[in-house]
Amino acid sequence: MTPSNWRPSRVGAPETKELSIHNYEELAALHAVARILAQPRELREQLEQALQEMSDRLGMERGMISLRDRETGAVLLDVARGVDIAGLDVTYKPGEGITGKVAQTGRPMACANLGQEAHFLDRTGARRNLNRTELAFLCVPIVYDDRVVGVLSADKVARQVEDLDRELALLSSVAELLAKAVHSRAIEEDNRRLRQLVGRRTPASDIVGHSSVMQDVFGLVAQVADSNTTVLIHGETGTGKELIARAIHRKSPRLKGPLVQVNCAAIPDTLIESELFGHERGAFTGALHNRRGRFEEAHGGTIFLDEVGELSAAAQAKLLRVLQEKQFQPLGSARIVKVDVRVIAATNRILEQDLATGRFRADLFYRLNVFPIYLPPLRDRGSDILLLADHFVLKYAREMAKPPLKISPAVSDILLAYHWPGNVRELENCMERAVLLASQDTIETVHLPPSLQTLARVDERKEQGKLNTVVEAQERTLILGALKETGGNQTRAAKLLGTTKRIIQYRIQKLGIDPRQFRAKRSSASPPVTGED
Repeated sequence: MTPSNWRPSRVGAPETKELSIHNYEELAALHAVARILAQPRELREQLEQALQEMSDRLGMERGMISLRDRETGAVLLDVARGVDIAGLDVTYKPGEGITGKVAQTGRPMACANLGQEAHFLDRTGARRNLNRTELAFLCVPIVYDDRVVGVLSADKVARQVEDLDRELALLSSVAELLAKAVHSRAIEEDNRRLRQLVGRRTPASDIVGHSSVMQDVFGLVAQVADSNTTVLIHGETGTGKELIARAIHRKSPRLKGPLVQVNCAAIPDTLIESELFGHERGAFTGALHNRRGRFEEAHGGTIFLDEVGELSAAAQAKLLRVLQEKQFQPLGSARIVKVDVRVIAATNRILEQDLATGRFRADLFYRLNVFPIYLPPLRDRGSDILLLADHFVLKYAREMAKPPLKISPAVSDILLAYHWPGNVRELENCMERAVLLASQDTIETVHLPPSLQTLARVDERKEQGKLNTVVEAQERTLILGALKETGGNQTRAAKLLGTTKRIIQYRIQKLGIDPRQFRAKRSSASPPVTGED
């Protein structure tokens, strides 16, 4: 149950009850934060300076920014002002404490008196020796693309807080401005963590994956590897089906036997039977010598039939016989060849649909689909995208004799947002190109293919528009309140806001505000204002 001392925010611009220089300081603080975020600085430095502005202009005693892990939902304290977090690892599980609860629910919370709040954890110990009854605490989610990416929290002297809802609305506006930077900072931390994971991988491992969906795949590989069971790997083109087949072979008792790979889609229908089962000299025009088929070559090991859905009807019939009887006849030969081969097949087609149209034999499908493994597309693998990107950057940097390169947060952001129709193969090609073009130690958006650079420009315009919207909404609220207070008198409104008449007139025109609407609402007993506007 939420304590009565806590209250959720009514998100949105607060009503202007009375205007003062303090209100102008709020607007100035938003402008200052927007300027800081527009400057080319390190993300952590930007966030630290934003917290400093909140302290200098808004009276926030201690400010903290925490990042939310996209996989676990846990919240990690990352940047603080007025709190020494050096050497601390402050983490909140989903729903744990006020910070964890705000991250989990996405709803702001405020406490007018920390001394009455037993659920406040204070894991940094910053308020251990303070009188908590003199402190108010504000905590709001940081939301980017409709997802909570972090939490912004701050202390304030309780006697300086007149309206908790208004304070929360102001802090929420700051959080909106910080959203893009916090999102990028979270990606930056993910990048660092994933780079460490890559560094710990054994050189023999060529499958990169840390997401839950890939862990499920690895579990299936471990279960089926020791047996002779036929495996059918389903997945879109470029998802890495060949790597999974190789991993099954390497973990099986057939490891010392051959692994023979056949791309069924690359062999013409007229040659597929000869390729798989071999032929005798003179079996067809051009058959000048006897030839062993791929099944015979794979005796004692594994044969991997990639794109098995592309086999012709005749080849499907012969493959079915091999699976059933473990023997076949080469083309043009009367001899029977018996083989001990494990079959692993793969397809990017939905074979169940091909069964309905008769394109693929049902009896062959059920023979192949004994142990199905479904490989997820890259777009569904979450942070694996960054892990793979780092893996390919390291790989091609070594091949090109370049020093280690890092991926900028802006690039990481784009990689996560892109839908990757070509899956892992497309990502690998993208990273190879980026490594080739990079002249410094960082891969930037200009090194990406044109399709991804377009995505970057759209994102930048979207974010800039969001910043402008937040600041202009606050500015409009202040100017409207000042005009209402002064009956539409622009000179007096400028004085009330601590600025000049010329600036107010410019902003009124820019925001499309009509001061005359406030003059009409003045009392008829009020004397007219002349000579000022």
